[in-house]
Amino acid sequence: MPETPLPATRWAAAGGGADSGYATRFAQLVADGDDVYGEGRLADVLVGRGARILDVGSGMGRIAAYLRGCGHDVVAAEPDPALVEQSQATYPELEVLPHQILELTPELVGAPVDLVVCVGNVMPYVAAGTEVACLARLRSLLAPAGRILVGFHLRQGPSTARVYTPEEFVEEVETAGLAVQHRFGGYALEPANDEYAVWVLGEQRPG
Repeated sequence: MPETPLPATRWAAAGGGADSGYATRFAQLVADGDDVYGEGRLADVLVGRGARILDVGSGMGRIAAYLRGCGHDVVAAEPDPALVEQSQATYPELEVLPHQILELTPELVGAPVDLVVCVGNVMPYVAAGTEVACLARLRSLLAPAGRILVGFHLRQGPSTARVYTPEEFVEEVETAGLAVQHRFGGYALEPANDEYAVWVLGEQRPG
């Protein structure tokens, strides 16, 4: 029997990178030499040297490329064809898997990974009703003691993305067999606030 197609992500349903202005905006920032690597710096300190890192929803590849430049073994995953093309043109040395989260398997990724990077509103853009399944899939790719770095807007985020409350996200995290290790208000470890959330997740521990 043919496999049931995966539901369209909110990102795809909204038209993807071609309609959001994301690709053009970040391409210009990179060309101008602006600092667009705050997420990457935090990801870098969460792992040891030469870690295996998976960047999901990697977009134009800026964070994955930064982490590769730090000496990590990085694979990126991005389902939007326009962004894959932009990533390959901007960072030709970066491996990009053209898949959404629920298509990723240990064999495809080369798991286990020490860190999954899932930043820039990736979780609010997954298909409605698949949030727990996406978190569980990312969990399945982790090495022992591996972690997941997640970041998204709580308020004033993209109009086509889900509006998450912290309580909703924590409930889904725990349902997926994960636990919140840390929560911050930004990638420079700002205190938790009601505008933006940065989470560090790990496996649930018995007891």
